Order: sequence, then structure tokens, then C-alpha cells
Amino acid sequence: MFEMSPRVSTLSGRRFADFLLFGVTSAELVLLIVLTPTFEIADWVYVLQHVMVLGVALTRCSPKSRDLSMLSSAAVVVSYGYSYAQVIYLGWVPGDPAWPTAGLIMLTLAAGLSLCSLIALGRSFGIRPALRTLAMRGPYRIVRHPMYLSYIIGDVGYNLQEWNYGTVLLVTAGWVSLVYRIYAEERILAQDPAWPKYVALARYRLVPGLW
Repeated sequence: MFEMSPRVSTLSGRRFADFLLFGVTSAELVLLIVLTPTFEIADWVYVLQHVMVLGVALTRCSPKSRDLSMLSSAAVVVSYGYSYAQVIYLGWVPGDPAWPTAGLIMLTLAAGLSLCSLIALGRSFGIRPALRTLAMRGPYRIVRHPMYLSYIIGDVGYNLQEWNYGTVLLVTAGWVSLVYRIYAEERILAQDPAWPKYVALARYRLVPGLW
């Protein structure tokens, strides 16, 4: 008789956080489709990412440790919402183009880096700062938080296409939340015995040679 391995995740064995990730990602996917008037390459890449995360939410392993603090929760909400807030705000207060061509190139690069980071993370992806397994391959061999780097590149690209003072304020708030998440995640990840080895491999958090 076939016996399912305990390492294989089942729908009935999912935690609330897994369904939360599934729900948040589904909402993001709907927002992406609704708020995007014309789909470019970067937009299709983000659609693919959201579909992948839906699968990750129902198959990932439980965390060994995680940060459930209010500050981390607030940082997660801000970092997830500020990009969509920019799109909505620009619908109310139109912005000015700065360098649309360069903006499109940066958005495409950001989408590619984000996808590569998600593939490298695999089932370790999550919303809250948590320890599952250390990602030490792909872009994670270069910097410790390439997913967040892709967000920053994408933010710059988006604002090169269209910006105003409101979007600058939203991006500033978003970047502050990302920096907080970096420190919060590293406090949790440092519990892994392989963390010192990984820090020696990927010396910089976000930008090689800078930080």
C-alpha cells in the first residue's frame, strides 16, 4: 500500500501562514492584472512569479524559526503594498516621465532578477522573516538579498517611466521597510549553523562593494 512520505506537504497539513501567502499572492495577481493597462515582458514575468508562489505556498516546509513581532508585520505590509500604492496614486495624480526607455530596461532587469531569486529560494520563500533553509545559489551567491535588490531596481525603473513627489515618498517608505526586513531576516537566519559560512561567501547584503 502506498504511504506518503512525511516530507511531502499536503493541503490538509498546511498552516495558516501558507494559506495567507496563497491569499495575498492571489490578491496581488488580481491587482497586477487589473492595474496593468498593457502587458510588457516584465509584467508577464511577474505573472509567472505569482503563479510559482501560489505553488510554493501549498508545498513549502514549516519554518524552524520566525519573527512574529508587530514591527516585522508592519514592515511586511508596507513592503508588499507600496508598489501598488504608487500605481493607484498615479491614477489620482498623474506624474511626469523622466527617462521611459531606461525605466523599461530597468523594470525588465528587475523582473529577471526577481524570478531568478525566487527560483533559487524555492520552497524557502515566505512573507515573514523566517528560517527554513539558507539559499546559497544563483544570485544569492553574490548578495544576501537579491529579491529586495530587484524591488529597488524596479522602483527606480518605474519612477523613470512616471513619477511625482507622492511616488517618491511611497518609495522612500517602501525602502525603509525593506531595510528593516533585511535586518529582521538576518537575525533569524543567523540561527542556522551555516550562516557564518554564507556571510563569508556573500559579503554584501544588497549592493556588491557598498552594503
